[in-house]
Amino acid sequence: MNTKLYMLLLVIIIATSCSDKNQAITNPEDYNKYLVKQPSNETLEATADYNFWNKKIEAAPNQLSYLSQIASAETRLFKSTGYIKYLKHAEKSLLTLNTRTHYNWAGHLRSLARNYISQHKFKEALEMLKKAEANGQNLDGTKKMLFDVHMELGNFTVAKNYLEQTKDLNDFGYLIRLSKWSDYQGDLDAAIKYLEKATAKAESSKLDHLMEWSYTNLADFYGHDGQIEQSYKHYLKALALNPDDAYAKKGIAWIVYSYEKNTTEANRILDALTQLHHAPDYLLFKAEIAEYENNDTAKNKYLNTYFEAIKDTSYGNMYNVYSSKILADSKNKKAIALAKIEVQNRPTPLSYDLLAWSYFSNGNITEALNIVEKHVVGQTFEPEAQYHIAQIYKANGKLKEMALIKKELQESSYELGPLTSKIVNKL
Repeated sequence: MNTKLYMLLLVIIIATSCSDKNQAITNPEDYNKYLVKQPSNETLEATADYNFWNKKIEAAPNQLSYLSQIASAETRLFKSTGYIKYLKHAEKSLLTLNTRTHYNWAGHLRSLARNYISQHKFKEALEMLKKAEANGQNLDGTKKMLFDVHMELGNFTVAKNYLEQTKDLNDFGYLIRLSKWSDYQGDLDAAIKYLEKATAKAESSKLDHLMEWSYTNLADFYGHDGQIEQSYKHYLKALALNPDDAYAKKGIAWIVYSYEKNTTEANRILDALTQLHHAPDYLLFKAEIAEYENNDTAKNKYLNTYFEAIKDTSYGNMYNVYSSKILADSKNKKAIALAKIEVQNRPTPLSYDLLAWSYFSNGNITEALNIVEKHVVGQTFEPEAQYHIAQIYKANGKLKEMALIKKELQESSYELGPLTSKIVNKL
């Protein structure tokens, strides 16, 4: 064979085999030291704190401040281990604390509201925050949390009002909420700008927990904006502050999978992460990777394990969104029932998108179209919702509208992931 022709064919073969991959930006040497498999320092310290305060309250049951310390330790244990039992134990401690103080301390009410937010019990959180607002103690802090909860409940006009009441461009808490509001409105550039300002405030305060939170959230926004290298760097910054940050490790695993298409390394990160941090959604990540590798046996194993895990009633409605999507994929009508619960509990555009998608997946394309046109189109800019709208438009013959969305979706391939992106390209 002609040497030049041979070389040309070799180049074509190599280019074709690599066309589905981006140049690697991650390096295992950057994060291997964080993939430890022994109990984290945070777990050990929180356990010690819990034992200390539990002994104190056993000796002096009327010291109510001890209950607050116990709840704090239990909340930290939930964050560091992922075990739902700790979040439920913290709820019990906080309920006892509020009952014994006659729901008359705004700080205790806000603590219980935070616990409810973690459990996706947003209506219960709102009830606690209304009591705290009427109480009047640290009203600025209460109003900021009221913004958070009204955003989760889809009460966007009310949320904006609380945001305006707390306006202070020099305040970390205001800036992160202004960033969230900008993201809701579809202005990602502004969302990043305000979160960068908040991050600078956190850095100047030298408070590790604020810096860690800022870095992981900024990493998310950079990922949405296609700034993958910046996203990776900020997850590493978070891990440098807290080597046990499970969210940052999962974020790096997503970069390795979705951007670099390195499923072996993504699985290695997840395997190390799940040794110490336990949450059902990791199983769904593993299931997606298995599906991408055309390994149906592994995919089904992970999905079955997920559904076994969430049989624990302590999870309540925390995983309804995930479960509805999975059931919709298999055309199971239970998807509709779960989506209706989400709409009832949290009537946001994304909840209505979930309901529309469950109807679409079960063959009711007309109802799906009615829902998205009334409650979703123009009201959320999340790529997954846009993907659902595109599919529903296509099924209903609205091809011009679908084509416009397809163009935008192709720019969101990293966020959507390889599996969905392949479907988008075929729309």
